[in-house]
Amino acid sequence: MSWTDERVELLKKMWSEGQSASQIAKELGGVTRNAVIGKVHRLGLSNRTAGTPAPAAKPEAKAKPAPRAEVKAKPAPKTEAARP
Repeated sequence: MSWTDERVELLKKMWSEGQSASQIAKELGGVTRNAVIGKVHRLGLSNRTAGTPAPAAKPEAKAKPAPRAEVKAKPAPKTEAARP
C-alpha cells in the first residue's frame, strides 16, 4: 500500500470530519489504524483542523538550577579517651 494523493486527500477529509483512525483505515483498506495515525502526525493533522499543520513545539527554556545551600561540616562526635 502506498499513500497516493487521492488516499491522502480522503484521509485529510475524513480526519477533519472527526472520523476515527480505525474508521479511516477501514474505509481506505490495506492500512492499519496505526498507519493512519502515523500519517496524520506526519501531515501535522493531529489537532483535527483541516489544511493547517499543527504548530511546531516551542523549545522549552532551561530552568536555572536552584542555588546550592552552603553545607556546613558536622563536628566529629566526641569520643571517650581510651582507658589504660
